Amino acid sequence: MTLRPYGLVLALLAGTVLAFPRQDEQSPKQDMKDAGHETKQAAKSTGKGTKKAAKKTGHATKKATHKAAKKTDQGAKKVEDKTDQNPPQ
Repeated sequence: MTLRPYGLVLALLAGTVLAFPRQDEQSPKQDMKDAGHETKQAAKSTGKGTKKAAKKTGHATKKATHKAAKKTDQGAKKVEDKTDQNPPQ
């Protein structure tokens, strides 16, 4: 018979805990907003990385094109010198 008051106290405490929602839980609406924000940030980050890579690729292509053109010009001059009818003396 002495357990009855403790049972009543435990029931009241359990009811109080269940009656109030936890503060760290978010609503589904807030979850969707957070997901949208994170998606936006990921897209911006990807865009910045893509821009940087494209810029580096463009510079490398330009450099390689100039190098290839220079070598082609050197090769053409070499062939021209070999096939020249009047070689310099």
